[in-house]
Amino acid sequence: MRTTYMAKPNEVERKWFVIDAEGKTLGRLASEAASLIRGKHKPQFTPHIDTGDFVVIINASKIVLTGNKMADKNYYRHSMYTGGLKVTPAHEMLKNKPERMMELAVHGMLPKNRLGNKMKLKLKVYAGAEHPHQAQNPEVYELRG
Repeated sequence: MRTTYMAKPNEVERKWFVIDAEGKTLGRLASEAASLIRGKHKPQFTPHIDTGDFVVIINASKIVLTGNKMADKNYYRHSMYTGGLKVTPAHEMLKNKPERMMELAVHGMLPKNRLGNKMKLKLKVYAGAEHPHQAQNPEVYELRG
C-alpha cells in the first residue's frame, strides 16, 4: 500500500534565488517568484506546509508593463478615514516605489492566510542591482519562456 508523502516543516531545505527584473514583464516575473516562494517547483511540495525558497529580485525599477498599463493601471490604498482613498498611477509607482509595485504583484499571487503571511517574508525586492544577501550564496534564476 502506498501513502501520500507529506513534507514536514523541519525537513524542508531552503535555497536562495536571485532574479534580475531588467526588461522582464511584471506579471510573468511575479508568477514565477510566487511559485518559487510557495515551493511548487519542488517534488515534495505540500500545500499546507511552507516548502518554498527565498527570492531576491534586483533591478525592480527596470520592470516592463505591457500594453497601456503604464498609463491606465492604478494602485489604491485607503487610510480608513472618510475620503481617505489614495490613487497612484503605475508610472508614478514605478518611478517612486518600484519595490512596492513588485511586492504587491507577488503578494497578490500568494495564499491569503497565515501561511501566505509567512511566505511574504521570503521575498526581498531591490530597485537597483545591489543587495545585501551575498552571504546566502543565491543562485541566479532564469525565467521560463
